[in-house]
Amino acid sequence: MKFLIVEQDLRVSGTSQGIISRSFLGKLRKAYPDSLIDVHYIKAEDSVDRLDLLPVDNIVEYKINASAPFFVKLVNKPYWRLMNVSLVEEWLVDQYTRIIAKIDYEKYDHIFIRSAGIGHEIILAIKDLPILKKAIVNFHDPFPVSWYVGSKLKPTRLDFYRLEKMMKVVENANVCTSTASYMSHDLQHLYGSKKPFYTLPHQYDPTVFVEKKASNVRVKEKAVSISYHGALMFGRNIENLIKGYSELINSDPYYVENTELILRVKGNEVARFKEIYGNALNIKFLDTVDFATSSNEQAFQSDIVIILENGPYYCNILVGKAPFLAAIDKSVFCVSPKKSELRNIVSDETCIADMGDVNEIKTKLKRLIDNELNQGEKIKPFGDYFSQENFKVQLNEILNANS
Repeated sequence: MKFLIVEQDLRVSGTSQGIISRSFLGKLRKAYPDSLIDVHYIKAEDSVDRLDLLPVDNIVEYKINASAPFFVKLVNKPYWRLMNVSLVEEWLVDQYTRIIAKIDYEKYDHIFIRSAGIGHEIILAIKDLPILKKAIVNFHDPFPVSWYVGSKLKPTRLDFYRLEKMMKVVENANVCTSTASYMSHDLQHLYGSKKPFYTLPHQYDPTVFVEKKASNVRVKEKAVSISYHGALMFGRNIENLIKGYSELINSDPYYVENTELILRVKGNEVARFKEIYGNALNIKFLDTVDFATSSNEQAFQSDIVIILENGPYYCNILVGKAPFLAAIDKSVFCVSPKKSELRNIVSDETCIADMGDVNEIKTKLKRLIDNELNQGEKIKPFGDYFSQENFKVQLNEILNANS
């Protein structure tokens, strides 16, 4: 088979999408080792990509100018207020369109158009191109961002125009996919699609990354180190995690002596949490670090790794770190809304708690800590969901739909 992949983010660090997109290529090569895999990589800024590590046959790299001309910026605001169309967005999408229009796509059996960022420019760029009729269009997140679960943004008239454009893309695409089953369901209805959306979850493949010496790795100081690395956004509830952990260690000095909670976080509310909980017992707030350092800490210095899902009521996306944590075989504790993607995946109820229930968080976290302290059998919350075998099964379903 011959594959054409059009990508927007292949960075080795700094974004979860870069890590996910690189891993997709690694898993695709393992699934079809004898196939032709050609990649067209269109990026908007200088970045560290290490494209030489990707197991593909050919890769063509482009860099667009993401800064619109002065005249476009000047007339943009009055224009979009009058017409509900952003000239800056239209100009940016056109930069991708011009490149994709020149790709000789007809010789390929399967064409993947894979989105990145919040603008989904690479998908919108093919709205009026003939490649769309053969394309497998992959959504990594909902679009527009105001429909993102946990977002505080309200849809604007401009959003409804964006939505209308995406509906036309979906209508004419050969196949549409997303990375989570709930998101596939929601996007199919949001875009009014008469065709099913398929699900191909995020992947992690260590072979597409170079072993880089990690710097500033924090060595754990207690027998059991619990950690969260990531952003605080879209309704992720770290406060109840802190409260549950604090209640646990304040109830028994044994947990004071043997556990710690390490929070490498970024986001608008970090300053507030530091002010309230900065002096809390056994809790440390640290700055976020690069992927090499973060992955090293989670793999070798953490015993229980936290996932905060979006909330507070529903999470229809798959967090990007889930396949990475499955690959490093760590105990995982998910703080989630009552209805979420991970609740459909996690096989052991001990590993997931309601983000609104401090007592449940405390109780289940205690079980995981006790299991670590007593050197119990490792709990594998994700089963085989992120395995190479399951990836190929889900991929083949999509490829068959594309035939």
